[in-house]
Amino acid sequence: MTIFKSLPNRKGTRSAKWDLVKNIFGSDDVQPMWIADMDIEIAEPIKDALIKRIEHGVFGYTITDNQLNLTIKNWLRKQHKWEIDPDWIIYSPGVLTTIHMTILSQTNPGDKILIQTPVYHPFHQIIKYHDRELVTNPLIFENGQYTIDFDDLEEKFKQGVKALLFCSPHNPVGRVWTKSELVKILELAKKYNVLIISDEIHADLIYQPYQHIPLNSLDTMMSNRIVSCYSPTKTFNLAGLQVSYAIVPCKKMREEIASALSNYGMGSLNTLGITALEAAYQHGDEWLSHLIKLLDHNRQIVKKAFANCTKIDVIEPEGTYLLWLDCRKMNLTQGELVKFMNEEAKVGLNNGLSFGEEGRGFMRLNLASPSSYIKVGVDKIIAALDRLS
Repeated sequence: MTIFKSLPNRKGTRSAKWDLVKNIFGSDDVQPMWIADMDIEIAEPIKDALIKRIEHGVFGYTITDNQLNLTIKNWLRKQHKWEIDPDWIIYSPGVLTTIHMTILSQTNPGDKILIQTPVYHPFHQIIKYHDRELVTNPLIFENGQYTIDFDDLEEKFKQGVKALLFCSPHNPVGRVWTKSELVKILELAKKYNVLIISDEIHADLIYQPYQHIPLNSLDTMMSNRIVSCYSPTKTFNLAGLQVSYAIVPCKKMREEIASALSNYGMGSLNTLGITALEAAYQHGDEWLSHLIKLLDHNRQIVKKAFANCTKIDVIEPEGTYLLWLDCRKMNLTQGELVKFMNEEAKVGLNNGLSFGEEGRGFMRLNLASPSSYIKVGVDKIIAALDRLS
């Protein structure tokens, strides 16, 4: 973890996380711990590959090829024990882009699309933007653990849901779904002929003893009804390079999504994004191993800090570098809670309500920074709570 001790100075780099602090939180002295990128430098092999590519000096249209496909195939086999056909891969600038194009090409206006709330806020927006009907299957929260309400899910599927926008691992609650949970999802989707768009962008960020299982690795009978979305951007802190891919075994659906991407002018990728993806998947293993240790250490810092706190409960994540804080015992309105974090604690977190009504009383904290930075932020919250009482 020594390689992650220094906090990079990101101010003035057009960083959304740092340079929008005053706009988002109302003051320059708020410590940003919100948007899902890392305050951590990328792995040296990725940086070296990017420098070498830049030194080449020419940045014309860049293709994806079989060598890149095989790099992804090998990564998925090594990381997740999933054997794919390289021909199943399609590329896009981002996972959200793929979701947009899949909804456009595989559903119609007015179709019902289901999400499991509280969940990543763009899911809500994408469905409404494309004039689809938003259906929610709220997760069950009991004894500090989130689970899927399968009875409600089946009832919603019965009512004509066309697609499930699935988050695995789940953002923001940090669940890594078990094999039995995933199998049940697949059984119900098969029974009611529901398309599954599976956002698995956090798949590589898993804590022991949990294991991410690619949804489409479990049931070949459903493979033609699943779009699995991946990217190295969360794993290796490359969001600004805009590169992702999807695994789509169904040839017809793959061609339709690829056509939609092309029709909307998104058929080619950033040259440096392609370079970074290849370097990350070929040479990023050691860096990722260190990162997981750092994130695990950081989640333990937060858990320990709030262990004796009577106002905030930590929902310990099984995966992702995002941590869900249950602040309902503070007995504040959501507006008061946000104001408390911004103005009293001087820490900028994500508003839980943005993830759906089920996020009322919650806040999301980003763990992907040096441990000293995490400790400072958590200590600010604890100190503000002490003043409040």
